[in-house]
Amino acid sequence: MKHQSSRSTSNVLFKNVKISMRKIYQSKTIIATVLTGALLLPLSFTSFAISSDAVGYAEKEELKFGFIKLTDMAPLAVAYEKGYFEDEGLYVTLEAQANWKVLLDRVIDGELDGAHMLAGQPLGATIGYGTKAHIVTALSMDLNGNGITVSNDVWAQMKANIPHENGLPVHPIKADALKPVVDKFASDGKAFKMGMVFPVSTHNYELRYWLAAGGIHPGYYAPHKGDTSGQIDAQAQLSVTPPPQMPSTMEAGTINGYCVGEPWNQQAVFKGIGVPVITDYEIWKNNPEKVFGVSAAWAEKNPNTHIRVVKAMIRAAMWLDQNNNANRPEAVKILAKPIYVGADEEVIANSMTGTFEYEKGDKREIPDFNVFFRHNATYPYYSDAIWYLTQMRRWGQISEAKTDDWYIDMAKKVYKPAI
Repeated sequence: MKHQSSRSTSNVLFKNVKISMRKIYQSKTIIATVLTGALLLPLSFTSFAISSDAVGYAEKEELKFGFIKLTDMAPLAVAYEKGYFEDEGLYVTLEAQANWKVLLDRVIDGELDGAHMLAGQPLGATIGYGTKAHIVTALSMDLNGNGITVSNDVWAQMKANIPHENGLPVHPIKADALKPVVDKFASDGKAFKMGMVFPVSTHNYELRYWLAAGGIHPGYYAPHKGDTSGQIDAQAQLSVTPPPQMPSTMEAGTINGYCVGEPWNQQAVFKGIGVPVITDYEIWKNNPEKVFGVSAAWAEKNPNTHIRVVKAMIRAAMWLDQNNNANRPEAVKILAKPIYVGADEEVIANSMTGTFEYEKGDKREIPDFNVFFRHNATYPYYSDAIWYLTQMRRWGQISEAKTDDWYIDMAKKVYKPAI
């Protein structure tokens, strides 16, 4: 059930991907060792080794950054609200975007200086899956934060297949419990449909990983044949739905479930229209989720500005995790503002403050459901980039076999930990 560090599975749905994991993890181990000493400093330490003066003047002071209405855009909102951007001599405008494609296109076109991105977006764009453009990231914005939710009708059918203890379902819930439901849909001549946020999103790959482990085929992509639906041979048909629209789309019956970030799983609980069955923390503990992305051309033109942006956002990440999440209630109030996430404070707090509610009333402790600084959360590991690339290969988005060196070189082309 747990995501294995080997990034591999014996499941027959796995397309063979050869990667030297020793190469992948050498960099991660070295960096983790170096960072351990730094992380022994108290979280209140925010002066950093490199002062603003040492970085040099920002080449561009007035900036516009894009984001999607999700709780994990928090480092941007906090850096703005707490004045961390201004401390770096930066005057930032934050602007919500309609969906992930619009956000990426606006970064590519230069309408946005940078953005809150899915971790797979800079990689997908750089290899040319979809719109081709060289995008880089120097900052991982958070770990975890996603969930898989099903409609009330699907949940009612799943429950009989789930072990219970003290009257409550035993978690984590495997997709094995969903398979008989999917099979019944098929026997009744109906398609079982689920939403995810973007073809190269963590949500797509986590949902596919979970479904496949339960014997449910989520389908393949075949861009070399002109088929980018991702539904070839699918037993569960996955399609793109913008995050804020997930609950209403499921309520309308267009999809039977979805994988999305918060607060849109908890929104289904509060509206009484669905039940989250598993979090990504239970699938792959401390998985990378969002990154801050800019075009390679922008990064080359504005190196000092880039460093200053990253500094301000690391400072925000530290504040978010400080003193065992002591600042989260204040963060919830910030995120609830219409200009940011715009959901009710109670809905955002349900996951942002260390808990997660599955079935209504079944609230459980998950203190690391949202992580912004702990566990080296801000560091853009090459190994994480390679995992995304191997998932693109697994499900056919990368059509041809690649060498180990290709994966490593591509990770280094996009992820910029030196910044």
